Amino acid sequence: MRFFLIDRITRWDVGKTAEARKNVALSEDFFDDHFPRRPVMPGVLIIEGMAQLAGLLLEASLRAQFQREAKAILTILDKVKFRDMVKPGDTLIYTTDVLSLNEVSGKAAVRATREGRLIAATEMIFSFRTVDDPTLERRRQVLLDLWRGTPDD
Repeated sequence: MRFFLIDRITRWDVGKTAEARKNVALSEDFFDDHFPRRPVMPGVLIIEGMAQLAGLLLEASLRAQFQREAKAILTILDKVKFRDMVKPGDTLIYTTDVLSLNEVSGKAAVRATREGRLIAATEMIFSFRTVDDPTLERRRQVLLDLWRGTPDD
């Protein structure tokens, strides 16, 4: 099963920052078990959405700064804090800022907010792994274009 936990990227400044939106719907599969009659979005999925955005930004930043294609692999979560629960009908705004970047790893500060209120925050460290799979790269680019709302060529 694959979870896409970003609906739209609303800001994209390679090497610096990105912002994305996630509309949380009652029809999400995870609400069936988490928790019946009191649906709450699992914290690990909030972290996953934050990691998806941070990883994409770090990959694009690596490409721009070092002309290197690689997949960002989450390796460390630091200073994780959850401040509130997320329920169906909420809209999360994920924001990430590049803290550091080199050819083997990158670090980002990431936060999730709802209506301006902090829901979760962490620092994420990713390592970069070369993936020689043109099909995967095309699929990732199509997804990134969809999220960013960029037209097809």
